[in-house]
Amino acid sequence: MATVANIFVDQGSDYSNRITVMSTTGQALDLTGYTVASQMRKSYTSTTAYAFTASIYAAAQGKVRIQLTATQSEAIPPGRYLYDLEVTSSAGAKKRVVEGIVTVTPQITQ
Repeated sequence: MATVANIFVDQGSDYSNRITVMSTTGQALDLTGYTVASQMRKSYTSTTAYAFTASIYAAAQGKVRIQLTATQSEAIPPGRYLYDLEVTSSAGAKKRVVEGIVTVTPQITQ
């Protein structure tokens, strides 16, 4: 079961969040050989998706980073979205490890 974590993104600003992926035993999952992907959508069935840049930066410690540039976040209309983060093993097994709500707050200064 995925961990639930709600996040806030300021429209027009750089965004970065570090996540430690845990195994079912409570230890950091070794992500050597894994890939990661993360998207946000207005609803589960929405065809429009906004992708986070997701990367593994310390595989043995289960460390993942999701990011948006200021240009990317500026292109996302303010509001509430659903997101998740999935890891895929080298054998092709996918697992959702984090999910939640993203609140994109509107940009004032332009």
